[in-house]
Amino acid sequence: MLMLVGDTLEMKKKHPCGDNHFTVLRVGSDIKIRCNTCAREVTLARVKLEKGIKSVLTPTGEERK
Repeated sequence: MLMLVGDTLEMKKKHPCGDNHFTVLRVGSDIKIRCNTCAREVTLARVKLEKGIKSVLTPTGEERK
C-alpha cells in the first residue's frame, strides 16, 4: 500500500484516546504515525501497520489505494 508523509490513515481499530485517524510522519521499513486527537507518536513495522489500515487519505482529501 502506498503511503506518503502527510497522508492520513484511517485504522480498523481505535487508539485508546478514541480516534482512529493518524497522520504519517516518516516512511521506511518502519513507519512513524501521530494520532490526530492526542498527538501521541507511534513507530510500527510497515508489515504490521499495513494490516491495520482501513483507508489512506491524501492531504487534499482523496482516497489513495
